[in-house]
Amino acid sequence: MTTLGLETGIVDKAIYDNSVRRFRDAGIVLPTFSQLAEPDRIPEAVRRRVASADPDRADPLNLFRVHWYNAADRKGSVAQPAFLEIPSALSGVPARIVLALGERFPMIRAHKVLAAYGCLAPRVITGQFDPSQHRAIWPSTGNYCRGGVAISRIMGCRGVAVLPENMSRERFAWLEKWVTDMGDIIRTPGSESNVKEIYDKCAELDRDPANVIFNQFCEFGNYLVHRVCTGPALGAVFESLGGEKAGLNLAAYVSASGSGGTLAAGDYLKDRFGARIIAVEALECPTLLYNGFGEHNIQGIGDKHVPYIHNVMNTDFVAAVSDESTDTIGVLFNTEVGRRYLAERHGIAADVLAALSDVGLSGICNLLAAIKTAKYLDLGPEDVIMTVATDGAEMYGTEKEMATSRYFGGDFDTIHAAEVWAGEIKRVAVDHLHELSRVDRKRIFNLGYFTWVEQQGVAIEDFNRRRDQKFWDGLLDLVPAWDAMIEEFNGRTGAAKAL
Repeated sequence: MTTLGLETGIVDKAIYDNSVRRFRDAGIVLPTFSQLAEPDRIPEAVRRRVASADPDRADPLNLFRVHWYNAADRKGSVAQPAFLEIPSALSGVPARIVLALGERFPMIRAHKVLAAYGCLAPRVITGQFDPSQHRAIWPSTGNYCRGGVAISRIMGCRGVAVLPENMSRERFAWLEKWVTDMGDIIRTPGSESNVKEIYDKCAELDRDPANVIFNQFCEFGNYLVHRVCTGPALGAVFESLGGEKAGLNLAAYVSASGSGGTLAAGDYLKDRFGARIIAVEALECPTLLYNGFGEHNIQGIGDKHVPYIHNVMNTDFVAAVSDESTDTIGVLFNTEVGRRYLAERHGIAADVLAALSDVGLSGICNLLAAIKTAKYLDLGPEDVIMTVATDGAEMYGTEKEMATSRYFGGDFDTIHAAEVWAGEIKRVAVDHLHELSRVDRKRIFNLGYFTWVEQQGVAIEDFNRRRDQKFWDGLLDLVPAWDAMIEEFNGRTGAAKAL
C-alpha cells in the first residue's frame, strides 16, 4: 500500500538530490498547482517557449500545458476552457448542459494527464521518486496510464502502464508508441470494471523496491489537482456563460466515478456555487447504486469498488447509464449518417456536430446522466449542469466498429440513427438515479471498507477520518506547501533559468 501522498517534507534526501540532478540535466521545470489552475501565473518567458513546443511530443515544456486553458491548436492558451454546450434540441431538456473538453490536453488528448501530474509532482519534490533508478507504475483503466507514461518519458524514466486487456485497441496502440520497453505494458484480466485485478498486479509489482506505484484511486494529489484546477476551470466556464450575474444557477455537477479524482471538482463547485454532485457509473456494474457487479464497456469510469479519494459523504446523487446507450450514441455522433440525421431532422448546428467527436464514451455517459438529473430536478433554462468529456472519439474507432456490428448488423443507416436518438436520448428517464440520504452515503462509504481496509491495508482510523468534510477541506493546506516545495525544487535544478 502506498503512503497516499500526504507528505509535505523531504522523505529521502538522497533520492531528492538525485531527482534534482536528473531534472537539471534534462532541463525539466515543474509547474506549480497554482500555475496549472491559473495559467496566467506562468511567467511570460515560459509561455513563449511553450507556444513553440509540439503538444504531442515528450517535451518538458508540455508540463506547462497540463491544464484546461489550451487553445484549439493545443499550442497557445485561451482565456476560457474549451466547452461544448448541448442544445435542447439534442438533449430534450431546457436546462443548459455543458461539457468541458479534455481533448485539448497535451500528449494524450485527455484530461487524465492532469491526474498523473497531480500524483507525480508531490512524490518528486518530497524525495519519494527518483527517475534515475525507479520505475513509475501507473494503474489505470485507460487514460491515466497514458498520461503517466507520457510524463515518465519526459523524465527519462521507465513508465509502466497497468490496464485491463480488453480496453480499446487505440489505447494500446498509443502506449506501444510511447513506452520504452513493450514489457512496460501490463495487461490485467478482464475489462473496465476489473479494478481489483489491477490492484493485485500492483501489489505484486510493489514487492520490487525499484517500482513506485502511483495509484490514482488513493493518491490525494489526484483529488487535490482536480479540486484546485478542474473545479475552478469549470467555474470559469459557468462564468463565461454569464454566471450568477446573468441569473444562471449552477444546479449540478455530473461526473463518472472513475478514480474519484474528477469528482473532486464537485467539492469546489458545491462550495462556490452550491452545485449538487452526481456520481455516475455503468448500469451493467452499479456498485454505488445497487452494490452491484458485472462487466461493461464505458471505458475510463472503473467500478466494483469505492475509490479512496471519492468524497462520498459530500455526494448528492448516484446515477447509472447503460453501455449500450453510450456505444450506440457513439456511433450516432461519429458517423456521417448519424450527423446528417441530427442536422436534417433536429436542426443541430454544424459546429455542434463537429464538436461531438470531442466527446468519448465516458463523456456520453456524463451527458446522459446530466439529462437524467435535469429531468429529475425539473431544471429550466436558467439552470446549468456542468460535466466533462475526458477524451474524444479518436480513442474508440475500433469500439465504434464493434458497436456497429453488434447493434446494427454492420450497417448503420438513417433508421438506426432515428432509433438511437429516440430510444437512447429522447427517452432518457429518471430511473437508475438515486438522491442520497445520509444513510445512503454511509452505506456507500462503508462499502469502501472491504477494498481499502481489508484488502489494501489502510488503517481504520485513516479510513474513517474521511467521513468528515473538514478532512477534505484540510487537504487544501497541502497545495501551498507543495507549491513552495516545487519552487524550491526548481530553484535547486536551475532549469528555469534556461527557459
